[in-house]
Amino acid sequence: MRLAVPAVALAALLAGCTEQASHLTEVYEQGAGDYVSGDGRIITLAADKRDPAVEFAGTLDTGEAFSSADVAGRVVVVNFWYAACPPCREEAPELEKLRAQFEANGAEASIVGVNVSDTADVALGFEKDHGVGYPSIVDAADNAVQLAFADNRLPQNSVPTTLILDRQGRVAARVSGLITSPSVVSDIVDTLLAEKA
Repeated sequence: MRLAVPAVALAALLAGCTEQASHLTEVYEQGAGDYVSGDGRIITLAADKRDPAVEFAGTLDTGEAFSSADVAGRVVVVNFWYAACPPCREEAPELEKLRAQFEANGAEASIVGVNVSDTADVALGFEKDHGVGYPSIVDAADNAVQLAFADNRLPQNSVPTTLILDRQGRVAARVSGLITSPSVVSDIVDTLLAEKA
């Protein structure tokens, strides 16, 4: 059974980074993954303010193994979602457009989804219905990917949440909730691609 995070708990999440990370870890370990959607706010971090690289791994909805090592050296857009989430459905086509843009431009950038609630067949059905071509890790069973990001300065704090990782695998930006401006995400990716290692 999945539980929604109450408003009081959400307020506590936002009170401070240490309390937030601790609470998120507890929530993930209890298997509660249906969150109040964020407000679309975008936060970016200067390179000297980013936490160390996040290593994560899981099984894709196709059954293949995936690891952050597979996208090492690339800028990575990590989108946390689930099929019944209305803003997730709304932003999926925009994320797919970004994926196609990165590919067409030969950009060293990737998108990977992290499905926080569904089985692989539900995730695959969603991707087919919405024309999604980027892979998604199925994370509902153990929340391993969510836990990997929980202690970060910019953790996942709603569904959807989109984290943008720099070439070193560090979280450089977060969109809480629906991506309302895909061009801003593209601009952040371009900025990170231009950074010197």
